[in-house]
Amino acid sequence: MSFEKHFLENTIGVFNNYRALAEKSFAQLNHNKEYHYAPDLESNSIAIIMKHMAGNMISRWTDFLTTDGEKTTRNRDGEFIEGRASKEELIKYWNKGWEVFINTLNSLQEEDLLKTVTIRGEGLTVAQALNRQTAHYAYHIGRIVFLAKHLKSADWNSLSIPKNKSSEHLKGSYLDNISQKS
Repeated sequence: MSFEKHFLENTIGVFNNYRALAEKSFAQLNHNKEYHYAPDLESNSIAIIMKHMAGNMISRWTDFLTTDGEKTTRNRDGEFIEGRASKEELIKYWNKGWEVFINTLNSLQEEDLLKTVTIRGEGLTVAQALNRQTAHYAYHIGRIVFLAKHLKSADWNSLSIPKNKSSEHLKGSYLDNISQKS
């Protein structure tokens, strides 16, 4: 397998993993008001982050190789206004953004990685644009997970190894690996 193909496949896997973290967080939220909670006036709610990410994905990844990633049709400032969208409406828009994004990722070819694309007037290689979006989306999804965990407190179901469970996890993984080799 070429490095380019590996990079594209790995990148898609990384984005799918981050998406899963966010969606496992959404699954733990029970009320629309949890999506709209912000700890202070300067913070963004999960709803705002979802709208921002979906708006970014639709703008950046529509006609990705041929037009500037900051479309004139995007209302970025509007993404940061708290609304009253329901959980279902937010998830529908979130899924629309991911659909545009993943379809574009799946259409990329190895030879596309060094092509130049434009985002906000700045020329980047496709590889640079992918790395930029990895950091951007990971940042926002980390905030979604943090807010959801904060809201659920003791009722939070860990998305990774729970606190104070590392040694149990390692023992289990070690024993699983030994039994698979036998």
